[in-house]
Amino acid sequence: MSETGKSEGTSRDTEAAEGVSGERAEAAARPQSSNWNAAYEENADDADKAGPSKEDAARIAALEAENADVKDRLLRLAADMENLRRRTEREIKDARTYAVTSFAREMLSVADNLQRALDAVPEEHRSDESSGLKALIEGVEMTEKGLASTLEKHGVRRLEPEGQRFDPNFHQAMFEIPNTEVPNGTVLQVVQAGYAIGDRVLRPAMVGVSKGGPKAAAAEAKGAEAEAGTGQ
Repeated sequence: MSETGKSEGTSRDTEAAEGVSGERAEAAARPQSSNWNAAYEENADDADKAGPSKEDAARIAALEAENADVKDRLLRLAADMENLRRRTEREIKDARTYAVTSFAREMLSVADNLQRALDAVPEEHRSDESSGLKALIEGVEMTEKGLASTLEKHGVRRLEPEGQRFDPNFHQAMFEIPNTEVPNGTVLQVVQAGYAIGDRVLRPAMVGVSKGGPKAAAAEAKGAEAEAGTGQ
């Protein structure tokens, strides 16, 4: 081979050697993290294709069951706390409303005695200033009104059932009064006043009720028809 050919072959071998050396240097200079990221992504793709293992699936199922159980217990606890809050509010309200029940019941006898004293005074003495009873009567009346106002201030109200339909929850029938002009079971006379505190009966009213009249339902229907006719 000529010197020229020899030199050309040698130069080619040199260039090839230099190319291999450059590729190795470039690979050595490349960051190692890139190789790791590529390997991690490849393993992740393989894991995704393979799907979760049985151990992972069992663990996920156990965690989901535990999460559902904790959620259920929290919901039950929240419901219990809400019920407790409402019950406490109701008990506090009842305590405020009915705290004076026993005291108010004892004071009813005082109110009854004052009312009896006023009822016992003859009518002619109420306007007779010369007897000196007028001022006393006025004082007793003011005392009776003040007591009634104080009781009402604390939630105790007097029942006024006269003319109303008899209600066994608030009234106590003492006798019957024959009367065909009013519906049967109407309160016509109050023997002793009744009182209520809040929604509870402190003392039922002792009353006399009508007997012999039309039934209350028929009387109400007749009254409604009369009102409809008047409206037309």
